Amino acid sequence: MAYIQNTHLNDKKKIYQACTQIYGLGHHHSLQICDVLGVSPETRLGLLSPGQQTLLAQIIAQDYDTGNDVRRFVKQNIQRLVSIHSYRGYRHTQGLPVRGQRTHGNAKTARKLVRN
Repeated sequence: MAYIQNTHLNDKKKIYQACTQIYGLGHHHSLQICDVLGVSPETRLGLLSPGQQTLLAQIIAQDYDTGNDVRRFVKQNIQRLVSIHSYRGYRHTQGLPVRGQRTHGNAKTARKLVRN
């Protein structure tokens, strides 16, 4: 098990799949990281040398916002929407869909879960 950015990564997974387990890194960024590292995305994480694993951790720490930084950024954006009394902020506070989805059928379950 590799431990990068406060996340345990499975050694048996491919590098690009393992990197997506880190909050804030998606498929596209994980492929970019593999290019910078100079390793095939299909390589298993456990096959990297300790030096390569250290370099992987350094690349992620220096070039990408991950973990609590991203969570804080998203939370601040939602708080900003609520504080300016926007429609989207209201939808967030009510636990309703924010981006125009229907609420007649599917959102009823979400509303029940949020309100209880």
